[in-house]
Amino acid sequence: MISTPDPIHSTLEDLLTTMRPTSLAWRSSSANDRIQRLNAIRNWIKEHQKEIRLALWNDFQKPEVETDLSEIYPVTSEITHAIKNLKSWMKAKSLPSPLAMLGTSARVQFEPKGVSLIISPWNYPFNLAIGPLVSALAAGCPVVLKPSELTPHTSALIEQMISEIFKKDEVTVVQGDASVAQALLNLPFDHIFFTGSPQIGKIVMENASKHLTSVTLELGGKSPVVVTESADLKDAAQKIIYGKLVNCGQTCVAPDYILVQESKLDLLLSELKVAIQQMYDADFKGIENSKDLARIVNDRHFARLKSYLDDAAQKGAKVAFGGKSNPHHRFLEPTLLTHITEEMDIAHEEIFGPILPIIPYQTIEDAINYINRKPKPLALYVFDKSKTYEQVLEKTSSGNAVINDCVLHFIHNELPFGGVNTSGIGKAHGHYGFLAFSNEKGVLKQRIGYNNATLLRPPYGVKAKKIVESLIRWF
Repeated sequence: MISTPDPIHSTLEDLLTTMRPTSLAWRSSSANDRIQRLNAIRNWIKEHQKEIRLALWNDFQKPEVETDLSEIYPVTSEITHAIKNLKSWMKAKSLPSPLAMLGTSARVQFEPKGVSLIISPWNYPFNLAIGPLVSALAAGCPVVLKPSELTPHTSALIEQMISEIFKKDEVTVVQGDASVAQALLNLPFDHIFFTGSPQIGKIVMENASKHLTSVTLELGGKSPVVVTESADLKDAAQKIIYGKLVNCGQTCVAPDYILVQESKLDLLLSELKVAIQQMYDADFKGIENSKDLARIVNDRHFARLKSYLDDAAQKGAKVAFGGKSNPHHRFLEPTLLTHITEEMDIAHEEIFGPILPIIPYQTIEDAINYINRKPKPLALYVFDKSKTYEQVLEKTSSGNAVINDCVLHFIHNELPFGGVNTSGIGKAHGHYGFLAFSNEKGVLKQRIGYNNATLLRPPYGVKAKKIVESLIRWF
């Protein structure tokens, strides 16, 4: 029986073929060529800021200021940083040669990996699509960009932007559901940059392995907050609540749960409640009427979060604040939970919503052991006025860590961003994003004619044997 070719796969395969010549041409592109492309994106964003805000509002009622701060600013900042540093990043780096390699010169040369696939998520649909694109273009890579189908207004706007700036063989947006993503993953891209859940990350990695394609995986996990006995509880509460509730908790680096020294539990709960009230219900008209809290992206995710709450309640969790919901508006009130046990779904699943479990601990070793029993998180937050945070950092593993704040590391252009093990593979942002889409090619230059290596050619004699013995002993 002769199988019929999949029309989607054939179309995408043709697209990849048309981008190969661009990839070859862009290998020798100058910094100015790449800067021109980045400037085109930055100018488009500045001219269409209102449309970006509207798209995000239509997708999940994201507040205007929050869109500017968490969707637009990180991208324009990333572009500005790349433009400022690109010539330095692209310059080959000379390396010293050891004595055994006397007479040679060595350097690392940065070349674009080639045609790259970026699969972006729904929770920050503009930021997490265009941010990696900036890194790819800085490195000189043509891109196929697959935005999320769960945020159709933003995805449509991204497609409009890309079509107005780039030719199809340079950057192309491909829209569709999971079947389209799977068809893309079946193709031999030169690099894949994926942002999403660990479960889908495994599928991406499995498909990439078929072509030995390199990957950058920005995943997630349960990012803990440790509040020590010495912490400033008011300061900690305000920062935790902001980090948790920005984007209605639908943030990969949002605080997932709090570990607090047991003597400070009640005081911290009081400060958390005050912080929620001040930020989202200062006029006492009800949090549901707040214009500063986004909504859950769709009914499926709303139902998932509601099931976590129901499961926790059935197994003994107590609601210390919140708990109200309105499925018609996909509104879930910020909710603080106590009396958490390991039998609850919420103790194991990444929450990705405005629910915050608070778990007391006796000693800092107890908190460290609790974190280490779970998969390595994308982020770790410690609130502490002593040096206890150093012990936490030393004895735990996480993609990133922040002391006395939450989520701000994402917009620090000089820091590598990414996970470890189940929370991600590879780093992004700034120079690290440039490196993610670059092949760091080691280049060795040997002088012509007689050199040290000449003495080590066959036929091997006593002299060659003594030279090798000396190399092993002394070098």
